[in-house]
Amino acid sequence: MPSKQDQRSEETKNSILHAASKLFAKNGYDHVTMREIAKEAGCSHTTIYIYFKDKEALLHKLSMPVLQDLKEKMETISSTANITSEEKLKEISREFIHFCLLNRSMYTIFISAKSSRVDVEETDSEINKLRLEIFKIIREGIQKCLSMDDGEQVLAFSRIFFFNIQGIVATYSYPHEPIEVLMERLTPTFDEAVEILLLGFKEKLKQRGDKK
Repeated sequence: MPSKQDQRSEETKNSILHAASKLFAKNGYDHVTMREIAKEAGCSHTTIYIYFKDKEALLHKLSMPVLQDLKEKMETISSTANITSEEKLKEISREFIHFCLLNRSMYTIFISAKSSRVDVEETDSEINKLRLEIFKIIREGIQKCLSMDDGEQVLAFSRIFFFNIQGIVATYSYPHEPIEVLMERLTPTFDEAVEILLLGFKEKLKQRGDKK
């Protein structure tokens, strides 16, 4: 059984995480200081460093579990054998949209804070490695739908696709209905958006082929 000191330590750590999450969501990651987080958590600015060496460590602790869960769900969809590549991409997209809406107060922090470019090969940040793996699942889904080799064109299409998903999420960041109800109501629209984007990509490839 944990000692009272251990319990207090865990409570303080959880208070710091809750305070960081609240302030990151309200003010944005870049505009929050460790001192402000400590004040919100009700501890001294020296105490906070006992548990977290810096703000990025807090970001890591908040982001990694939820991003890892998202990645695993997307990988499961991607490895499903009995559905088409287009249906996989639709399901992957729905999973990402659901994740962002479910975490709507923090999704920009989870996805964007301290982010690196998606075309880099290496990164020292564990969070960015995970983000790049998530983006790679989307990119590979698009590549398979278009039956083309991976390269700059697939990367460009993947960025366009990702921007559109982000636009959908931003549109419904403050829904007035439960997330599951919203997803059920709008899934046909989300799926059609994927179809339209793929049609546009295919037409673009056709136009380029005709010019050669």
